[in-house]
Amino acid sequence: MTEPDNEHGLDLNRRRLLAAAGIGTGALLMTLRAGAEEARAPATTHTPAADPVATPPVAGLHLQFGADASAQMVVSWHTLQPVRQPRVLIGLPDGKLEKTVAASPASYVDGKSGQTVYAHHAKVDGLKANTAYLYAALHEGAEPQFGTFRTAPRGRRAFSFTSFGDQGTPTLGKVFTPPAGVTLPGTTYVNDNLGAPASGDTTLGVERLRPLFHLFNGDLCYANLAQDRVRTWWDFWNNNSRSARNRPWMPSPGNHENELGNGPIGYQAYQTYFSLPSAEGQTDTTRGLWYSFTVGSMRVVAIANDDVTYQDAGDSYVRGYSGGAQKAWLQKELAAARADKSIDWLVVCMHQVAISTADKFNGADLGIREEWLPLFDTYGVDLVVCGHEHHYERSHPIRGRQANTTLTPIPTATGTEVIDTTQGTVHMVIGGGGTSAPSNQLFFNPPCCRVITGVGERSATTGKRPPIYVTEDAPWSAVRNAARSYGFAAFDLDPGKHPGDFTTIRVTYYDVVGLDGQISPFERFTLRRPRRD
Repeated sequence: MTEPDNEHGLDLNRRRLLAAAGIGTGALLMTLRAGAEEARAPATTHTPAADPVATPPVAGLHLQFGADASAQMVVSWHTLQPVRQPRVLIGLPDGKLEKTVAASPASYVDGKSGQTVYAHHAKVDGLKANTAYLYAALHEGAEPQFGTFRTAPRGRRAFSFTSFGDQGTPTLGKVFTPPAGVTLPGTTYVNDNLGAPASGDTTLGVERLRPLFHLFNGDLCYANLAQDRVRTWWDFWNNNSRSARNRPWMPSPGNHENELGNGPIGYQAYQTYFSLPSAEGQTDTTRGLWYSFTVGSMRVVAIANDDVTYQDAGDSYVRGYSGGAQKAWLQKELAAARADKSIDWLVVCMHQVAISTADKFNGADLGIREEWLPLFDTYGVDLVVCGHEHHYERSHPIRGRQANTTLTPIPTATGTEVIDTTQGTVHMVIGGGGTSAPSNQLFFNPPCCRVITGVGERSATTGKRPPIYVTEDAPWSAVRNAARSYGFAAFDLDPGKHPGDFTTIRVTYYDVVGLDGQISPFERFTLRRPRRD
């Protein structure tokens, strides 16, 4: 990303952008006409509100790609009050105004608190590929909030991205109730979800690498566990906007995005905060739960696994909610990607897993093996990134299934340093985004897997359908990290130089080892396949 050399230069270009749109005080406009004097001008971008009490600020600024990541970007934010004239100014890094785009409204009423949340999504089209932009998000009376982004390259070009799941927030939002007979002075707060201090460190770890975009593999903030679900979402965005305002964070929904009372299947909060590419077969109930986008020579397909999993792990049991529409779309999408000679890499982002060697945790889900894995095999999916299990591990390339009750995936190779993905799909469990309940100390030794093959009758105590488990050997297990709980994966795609070359993705899994996003590489390996041109 090309940026001004210092903060003063960036502020100057921000002011230029506002001035080009006719926003700012007279003093600001005079400053911008001053030529040689402008470098010494005060760094002010304030737009005074007529009524600061009634005017909410721009909160939770974040980005999402459109279906064509080289030309489409969505700028989003949210408020707790309705606003007037929400819009985004799009400019070049030098502050030259390119266009102004009105933001479309979305809202939901939280089924627990009755609080209405308003989201504002500015869908920007016609951008230039592989180009840096400066933007400002604002609504009437609010201070503009700024960010930068780079559009994706078009065609076979190099780029990088990162991925993790299962984050939570590092904040304290729940009043602690002490045990009977214990009195504490004042009010004590604890975390209101499964977050931990590492939930903030992982965000800064991603920012150390400055990827083009980030794949978020579900269980974003565990709002369904919180006393205050809206505050938990606010805390999530306050933590992550420092990255997501400058690079798209592209999610797949996890079971903890299922919040009772928020729409027919519980995902309305998730669907309001994000504006994701549209997909065939969706209704208003399933809008945004599955989608795809293209970056260079890679197609990313994000899917919603609660539609097929047996495990009852959200606020309501919603298995089968799409009536087969998601599977029909997925098959068509994968087939189209493999028929497109400009697409080399096919990557799936999802939450629940087909593989895991953790004992006494969630386990793998037979529903994924029944519904998704045959499609991944048929259309040659290269890589699956997921979460749900709160640790890091990866599989050998897998293709086909054993004829047993758990449909055990079959490894097609056992090398761990260079993997030919034409032989099978590599699954990566990247669930160390920050949750306070890691699972890396629960590994079977030697590797085995507990597979959920169904659910029992609803429990009168918990209201949940208990999982039915079968334990299998895990010949597909390649690498796992028992030493550290938190981290993320980084991917560097090299398209190769000539037709017939190998194209590669260099993968590094980083442990997050401390404050300020300190990271240390745990392992590196390479995925490769022939170019398809």
